[in-house]
Formats: sequence, structure tokens, C-alpha cells
Amino acid sequence: MKILYVPLASIRLAASLLIFFVIPFSGHSQNVNRGAQVFELHCANCHNFKDDGIGPQLGGLKGIVDKQYLLDFINNPKALIDANVARAQDKYKKFKSYMPSFSHLDTKDLQDVIAFILEKPSPKSLGKKEKIGLENPIKAGIQYSGETIYLKKILKFPFTYTPQVNARINKMTFHPITKERIISDLQGKIYLLDDKDRLTEFLDISQHFPNFTNKPGFATGLGSFAFHPLFAQNKLFYTTHTEPEINGPSDFTYGDSLRVKLQWIITEWTLDDPIAKVLKGRAREVMRVNVIDQVHGMQEISFNPYAKLGDPDFGLLYIGLGDGGALEQRRGFIPNNSEHAWGKVLRIDPLGRNSQNGKYGIPASNPYVGRKGLDEVFAQGFRNPNRISWLKDGRIIVSNIGQRHIESLYLLKAGKNYGWPLREGTFAIDSTLSTNTVFPLPKNDVRFGYTYPIAQFDHDEGNAIMGGFEYTGKAIPSLRGKYIFGEIVRGRVFYIPISEIKEGTQTRIRELKLQMDGLPVTLKDLVKANKVDLRFGQDAQGEIYIITKADGNLYQIVPSK
Repeated sequence: MKILYVPLASIRLAASLLIFFVIPFSGHSQNVNRGAQVFELHCANCHNFKDDGIGPQLGGLKGIVDKQYLLDFINNPKALIDANVARAQDKYKKFKSYMPSFSHLDTKDLQDVIAFILEKPSPKSLGKKEKIGLENPIKAGIQYSGETIYLKKILKFPFTYTPQVNARINKMTFHPITKERIISDLQGKIYLLDDKDRLTEFLDISQHFPNFTNKPGFATGLGSFAFHPLFAQNKLFYTTHTEPEINGPSDFTYGDSLRVKLQWIITEWTLDDPIAKVLKGRAREVMRVNVIDQVHGMQEISFNPYAKLGDPDFGLLYIGLGDGGALEQRRGFIPNNSEHAWGKVLRIDPLGRNSQNGKYGIPASNPYVGRKGLDEVFAQGFRNPNRISWLKDGRIIVSNIGQRHIESLYLLKAGKNYGWPLREGTFAIDSTLSTNTVFPLPKNDVRFGYTYPIAQFDHDEGNAIMGGFEYTGKAIPSLRGKYIFGEIVRGRVFYIPISEIKEGTQTRIRELKLQMDGLPVTLKDLVKANKVDLRFGQDAQGEIYIITKADGNLYQIVPSK
């Protein structure tokens, strides 16, 4: 639960605003111990009582804000900002995003957590001389390119089973044999979509794993999926999902004394029939990873679509694993370590068996094989590498969701360090201060050996980046040579020219405007919510799709009429 405005890009909470109501405190005795439990479950991902995390620190509020203000804010933040309440306006301006409503929480839990928060004192000053960071690190804004893309609505996905949300559509690609579009919902379902736009439920992962957990707002659930390049022959299909706490021995741990909030699991499925409309077959666990918190988990798995049989990269599975919210828990040593799995892109051979758990292979070409570092690591220094995509020329682009300031794209290369948690984009973070503040790079920066983005923007432009695809279709020639991506919360659609991508420099980002049914639109107009939750998909012909996760709609980018 977020008591003040926090970046929705970081917390990944459903942005639907529920009906505002006021609950008086009279008639209830507050249970501070229960409030601490509620805080841990709903608030601690982004708040603490020492310094600003993803959201502001909450110590010392007693005597500054009253209980009713906090209750009103939790129930409906938008109502207070629309009413020009000074404190609400101030937090909105600072964090540049709405906080979602939490009025669906139990009345007693709300009162208990507020009582717990109001008991916490202001954080102690360390007596250090204040170091002033950059409030607007990238002054130049993203400009409209003069180009427009046209949308055609394909369908609205069916409701799924979590009470707070309708659907959590997250990823789209295509079936390697039938070429049908295949689309996943974080709530556990994968669908096939045929050329008549008819939807079939291919898999409901919750029916196979009794400990499957899905919490809207925390990027948990069915995270990603991928077909093996030899799927037509070996019938192998891969998924990732979350389970609560420890339900099995983990392959990667960070210390027995630290909590485990979730586990991410990679599963290999051997299908009975590779072209069946419904998945039937055997499941085998490949990897299980502990995470210290619910956020920034295993957002992506993917194979190189351009590698050919015999190429060194053929059949190797890339795994985007975030820092697991380690920085929010003040555990920066977890991702900032080449011998740990978190904050990395991993690469494995799922057909091999020379890993420590004997369930997958370690590619001999991985950069840390034979030297200090985790053998599975391909590259490090990411906060939340949410998408991995290949260009036709063989280069790999990773989108990385930032903390308070910078959203970035990187060229992924073996053994590189992209800086997190000591860098955010092309800016430095002082590890003795808050990770929410960035500074200019030091003069001796080259000696640290960090690799910097090929494109970046700050939170004046958007709150969270969403990776996309190089356009490889034929229907819209004007999009050829462009890498299409966007911004999750506000739903802006961008591109960078592939010919301008060069490591060591930042490519200028251009914005694409949208039209549908002959009229200019924005995705926020279509969704009618404060958070669009933008995703991209691509079909077998290379055409690009837009998904608005907030309302479960799928659109195709089509030629103008």
C-alpha cells in the first residue's frame, strides 16, 4: 500500500480508481502489530521509515498529517489531488504519478496500518553535509517526429479471476509452426489467436501449480514464455511463474538470514502435440530463484530468433532477472555482485545438464565461465530488464526500468556492466545516500568500466520504459528501420532509428502520434485510466501490436486508409 504518491512505473500496481468513501476511526481500537503486518505486505515494497525509496519515507507523520487525511488518501488519491489539497499536490509534483486507490483493503486493516505508520518517528539525521542531486537530469524533451501510426482494435481479452482487475495481458509473440499469435496474461493464462481473431485458451498455469501466486501490481504471476528454436522437432516450450516464499529448494540464494518473499520458477514443457490448441504434456522444473521482494522479478525469457542451427547462440535461453526489489529493502549488495543472479541477464542452455542443479547447461561462451562470477551471468547492472529483443543485424536491445529518474535502452553484450545500483542511465548514484538521487558522472568515470545506454529519457517524459521490436513487416514501409518502444504509464509510443544506434552515445528518441477510426487519440483516452500499462507484441509477419494492459485490449498498427 502506498500512502503518498509513488511512481507507478516502479510499483506496478493496478491503476483503477475505486469509489471514494470515508471510514470514521471511531468504534475501532487500532492493532499496531497487525498494522505492521499489513505494512509489510502492502507498503514495504516502496516505503520505509528512514529515507525515500520508490515512494517517500513515512516516518514522522504524526502531528503533520491526521488520520483522516491518510485514510482519504489511501481510499482515493486522485480525489485529493483533483481537490487541490496542498500536501497531495506536493507529492504528486515530486513523484510525477498518481498512486492507485487501496479502498479495496479491509476497513480494520486500513486503520491498523495508519496507526502503525503514525507511531514511527522521523528518521535520524546522520549529520552529513547535504549533497544536492539533479532534479531534472535530462533537460531536452522527446519531440514529436511528425509521423502518425494508425490503430485497429482487434479484441478485448476475457476477464480473469483476480477480483481487483479484469485482465493482465503482458506478452505477445507467435507460434513457430501454426504462426498463430500467442498471448499471455500474468494471471496464469496463455491464449492462441487465429487469423480470424478467434481466441483459444492454450494453457492455464494455475491448474498445474497449486502454489501459483498472482498479485496484481507486483508483476507476479505468469511472467514470460518462449518456444525452443527446435520446437517442431523437440516440442519444448518454456514458462516462468511465481510461487510464494519457499515451496522448493532454490538454485540461487542471497543469505539465510534474509527473507524470501517469492520464488520465480522456469518450467520446461514437453508437449504431446506441437500444434494442439490446448497444451498437454509433461512439465519439468528448470530453475528456481528466490527474490527478496515482489517487484522486479523474472520479466523476460527469450531465444535469439535469428540464430541458425550451428551458430554459437542457437538454442540458448536469455533470462531477464531484476534486482527483486533489493534496493527498496536496502540490500544493494544483492544485485551489485557478479556472483549473484539478481540484476542480471542470464544465459543458459536448457538442453544441457552441466549446471549445479543438473537441470540445464552452462554455455562455455558465457563471460564468467572459468573466472570469478556466476557462470549463468551474461551481463549485469540492471534494475529491471523487462524486455529483450533482437535486431535483424544480430544486435540485442534490453529495456531497463529505472528508479526515480532514468529509463533506458542498452545494447546487450557479454560481460558488460550497465551500472545499477551505482549508475542510473548516464548518471551516478551515491551509494551512501539514497538511490532516488542522481548526480553527474565523476571525472574519473572511465576507470569503472560501465557501459551506458543507447537511448534514455527521464521522468518528465514518462515513468517506466517498455521495450518493443524492430519493425520487420511489409504493411507499413515508413516504419522499416525503426525500433518501436514506449512508456508504460502514460502510454506514449516512441522509436529510434536503428541506423543511428551506436554504443557510447544516446540516440535521439522520437514520438509517434496515434490515430484510430480517422481521429487522433492517445492510449490514455482509450483506456480512460491514469495508467495505460502499455505492452508491445509482434506477429509472424513482423507487424507490431499494442496492448493496453489496464483494460485488456489488443490493437494492431495498420496502414493508413
